[in-house]
Amino acid sequence: SVYMACKASADPNASQLDQLDAMLQCIGEANANSLDTFFLVYASSLVFLMQAGFAMLCAGCVQLKNVQNSMLKNLLDACCAALGFYSVGYAFAYGGMDFSDPQKTFIGTENFFLMGVDNLMFWMFQFAFAASSATIVAGTLAERCQMAAYLCYSLALTGFVYPVVAHSIWSPQGFLSAKAVDPLWGVGVIDFAGSSVVHLTGGSTALIATYLLGPRRGRFYDHRGIPLAEPVEFPGHSAALQMLGAFILWFGWYGFNTGSALSITGPNREFVVSLVAVNTTLAAASAGISSLYLNYYLMERKTGEGNFSLFAAMNGCLAGLVGSTGGCAVVEPWAAVIIGSVSGLLYLVTSKLLIRLRIDDAVDAIPVHMTNGIWGTFAVGLFASPPRIEYAYGQSNDVGVFMGGNGTLLLCQIISILFVLGWVACLMVPFFCLLNYMGRLRSESVDEVEGLDYRYHGSRKQDTMTVEETPTMHILHPYGEGNRQLLQNIKRYEERRLRESGQVPLSNNNTATEGD
Repeated sequence: SVYMACKASADPNASQLDQLDAMLQCIGEANANSLDTFFLVYASSLVFLMQAGFAMLCAGCVQLKNVQNSMLKNLLDACCAALGFYSVGYAFAYGGMDFSDPQKTFIGTENFFLMGVDNLMFWMFQFAFAASSATIVAGTLAERCQMAAYLCYSLALTGFVYPVVAHSIWSPQGFLSAKAVDPLWGVGVIDFAGSSVVHLTGGSTALIATYLLGPRRGRFYDHRGIPLAEPVEFPGHSAALQMLGAFILWFGWYGFNTGSALSITGPNREFVVSLVAVNTTLAAASAGISSLYLNYYLMERKTGEGNFSLFAAMNGCLAGLVGSTGGCAVVEPWAAVIIGSVSGLLYLVTSKLLIRLRIDDAVDAIPVHMTNGIWGTFAVGLFASPPRIEYAYGQSNDVGVFMGGNGTLLLCQIISILFVLGWVACLMVPFFCLLNYMGRLRSESVDEVEGLDYRYHGSRKQDTMTVEETPTMHILHPYGEGNRQLLQNIKRYEERRLRESGQVPLSNNNTATEGD
């Protein structure tokens, strides 16, 4: 038991009072370690549950013929993140971490394959973060990305790209870290739960990938590559799954943000964790409302009649959660409301801007994560409060500009944004360009039309559907007679497959006879 172990460790030559004092300290430390371990187990479980939220959200946003493909990619994110972060990712991010060492490094060089790591729960918590960063991209590339390309990307992001960002901002040896012995300009970057480390990294990768991948067939261009006058909407097959995913993500965010405190037994940690939970809630709620009503206003101005969009409100809430992540421990609740409200507005504006630029984001991950990852990091430099920084970081050498700061913290936050954008662009642009050059990035046109579930996963539902019955037919048909040859080729392929499986395809004009 803890008591017997502590009693045995006491110095028998010390006085009885000193022995009692040593035993009480030993018992207190043991209980504190157990509570902190359980706290990280709880937080890690909630963060990992967010994978289910991402999966449900993506599944609801895609067409029925691509659901299996979308969900498998979410599952593979978790698998690849676990292996990549176990083998090299953790070592690059936190290898050789020492809070008393003033030396700065660009990347960790120890603890590969978790060798020499004592705090395994810390690895578990950080793995869940790495997986979340990778999963952001899954929905953006939905319905048109090859499986091999996605596997390569997931390993690259969680094994190298994300760990370097995490090392720079969260490791005490990172050159931007606020927890370093000698932080940047005496202040360092404050990113409590990952607005820049997790969401900006994943969101900027999503932007690069979807730009190089191109839009879904028929979304912005006809079959000849001529821009359409109005983009074609690709509605998801299930609003219920989308809403379920959003609520799971909101629930998981309480582990994402509060768990970043890493401990609930240290001085003032109970105040920090409580504030984080409150600010997370207020930011999400205010963002959902602001996005809902801005969308209503814009629709009313455009069509003369507004509508209350479930998707605007839902994604607005997620945008507020992302915006709150960086500063949830260092801002006052009233500031969280402002940050959330602006997050909802930025989400909607960015979403509409992407459509104007003909960038096809199937789940609006770029406006939710990238835009509000930037805003959440920047907002810390505006609203960080002196006592809140003192509680969370043990120092308050500078605070938010609106709270009396001199701008040093704000400048550090801007540098972190530029660093993440630059680092991701330098690695992921050539990475996706190479995949595209090798023909490993985008699926074939026929596969995209038929559905990736049939191409990659042997979906039996697609086997029983003719071309005319598929949802894609209704998207392709309006673009004129030039599409007829493509559709005829696909139909012949469909009929041949039905014959090979022992089924008889129906002709256009009459039912099939036995001799067919």
